[in-house]
Amino acid sequence: MPHPSDMELIAAALFAVALIHTFAAKQFERLSHRYPRHAGLWHLLGEVEVVFGFWAIALVGSMALLAGGGEALAYAESRNYTEPLFVFVVMVMAASRPVLRTVMAGVSGLARLVPLPTDAAAVWLGLAAVPLLGSLITEPAAMTIAALILAPLIFRAGIPERAKYFALGVLFVNISIGGTLTSYAAPPVLMVAGTWGWDSAFMLTQFGWKAALAVVLNATLATVVLARPLRDLADRRPRHAPAAAPEAPVPLPIVLVHAVLLAGVVIMAHHPVAFIALFLMFLGFTKAYERYQSPLIIKEALLVGFFLAGLVVLGGMQRWWLQPIVGGLEPVALFFGALGLTAVTDNAALTYLGSLIPGMPAAAQYMLVAGAVAGGGLTVIANAPNPAGVALLRHGFEDESIGAGGLLAGALLPTSVAAAAFLLL
Repeated sequence: MPHPSDMELIAAALFAVALIHTFAAKQFERLSHRYPRHAGLWHLLGEVEVVFGFWAIALVGSMALLAGGGEALAYAESRNYTEPLFVFVVMVMAASRPVLRTVMAGVSGLARLVPLPTDAAAVWLGLAAVPLLGSLITEPAAMTIAALILAPLIFRAGIPERAKYFALGVLFVNISIGGTLTSYAAPPVLMVAGTWGWDSAFMLTQFGWKAALAVVLNATLATVVLARPLRDLADRRPRHAPAAAPEAPVPLPIVLVHAVLLAGVVIMAHHPVAFIALFLMFLGFTKAYERYQSPLIIKEALLVGFFLAGLVVLGGMQRWWLQPIVGGLEPVALFFGALGLTAVTDNAALTYLGSLIPGMPAAAQYMLVAGAVAGGGLTVIANAPNPAGVALLRHGFEDESIGAGGLLAGALLPTSVAAAAFLLL
């Protein structure tokens, strides 16, 4: 292992502090209720989406003090922020009313065909079909759509907290592995696909079918766990509740324009100048046809982008200890090492470091990526779309925050199912 510089040691220490802060975020949220005089500060520190951005600023500030402002600015500008920008853009667009209502109508139609109660069928489709759809529309878009479909069904009052955390773990794991049917939709796959020559046909035959089986099994387990709470809620639902005011139907041409712009953003996912231009066109179009729109989730998407940008800045100085670990393990050990390391660092960063190791055997390549995607649901930082899910679903949990320990516990079983699929099939 190379001898780290002072700045790399400071970056590693701040990275460790950020991880501890992530696990303690729910406690800060509770302090905001206990000490209302400083509730604003505690609430800020309790926002999971703020954590890595906050400590990334501390890193750049430390670098400015020790090495000078020019070097700190040069380091910050040397990072690649394409992924945070893309996640921000695709979250806002995928959550627009024309896109979301179209997908929800499709899910509702399919739910009526499934031999289950409608709510249970919709939950199963949200946890199985939408994550697999992520292989086409990218994982961040799938996470956004799935979270908005599932929020009123299970992430709400009346559903036990343990069941919510299990469903959240299933959602995060399924999104992480559900994007592996193609070579462009999952960030950890994208980082190595070009270097190792993996195309979508390779991904489907080596990873995709295994991931699909694990996704279906995980979604089925979650639906079984949620069946009774969903049935109890349905029994308590007023039989003659007043109907909500219907939203104005969205004309087909409006839906098509949204779909074309979203498809353009997905195709141009690695070209920020192009996809931001399309996003600006999208904003202008939504303003022109405002009557067919719901409020855009700009705030939530910005917080997620801030989180991921912070992870990019902090993670950029962790190579000195991560890469020797990745490069020094045998294939099976590498699988479990990648699965564990993914919990404490973004899985795309982990596979990127692996792609820099010359002459990595094919078996080791498979095990690295398989472990990285299997562990993508263990923590908020494990997979790039996870902060989006947290931002959209945290209001359905106690104290309106998601505990890192609860997420870890809820993700253990679906992670084990994914790991077994990749190792044994």
